[in-house]
Amino acid sequence: FLSIYYYIRNRTWVGKNADAIQVNEMSGLDFLIPYYSWIKALHIIAVISWMASMLYLPRLFVYHAGPAGSNPETSEMLKIMERRLRLAIMAPAMIATWVLGLTLVSLPGVIFPDIPVWFMVKFAALMVMSAFHGWLVRCQKAFANDNNTYSSRDFRIANEIPTVLMIVIVIMVIVRPF
Repeated sequence: FLSIYYYIRNRTWVGKNADAIQVNEMSGLDFLIPYYSWIKALHIIAVISWMASMLYLPRLFVYHAGPAGSNPETSEMLKIMERRLRLAIMAPAMIATWVLGLTLVSLPGVIFPDIPVWFMVKFAALMVMSAFHGWLVRCQKAFANDNNTYSSRDFRIANEIPTVLMIVIVIMVIVRPF
């Protein structure tokens, strides 16, 4: 954060890899640097919302694929809940996460020219998370059309995937082991 402040004041970077960074006055995103903390806060809020929905939707699928889903009234209620969760929370949160995250890494000096290994691992886990999101969307649409082919047990297992990915991503961002 202090490097960003120093950059705002002097238009040059200090610190690790400073000699490798050539700041371009025409980067186009310089105007966002004073809002870095706000963008980061909104990114974290979007990630939390996305993760909450990614953990909750498979749990709804567990109930929908189980004995409760065979009751037509319960099935219709679960279809509404799943659709609303996907459209009102999960999709907007994923879009906000991606837009704000890409904005953060596009700011001058946030990710240096030599991309660290921790960032590549985090990005790979994020790609898997996005693919899992797509799979959940397909499952929700299959439930909506009464075409589900997965068991309740399958969704119980799938419910652990976002947790494992979240652990990997948080460790990469906070601990930066590589």
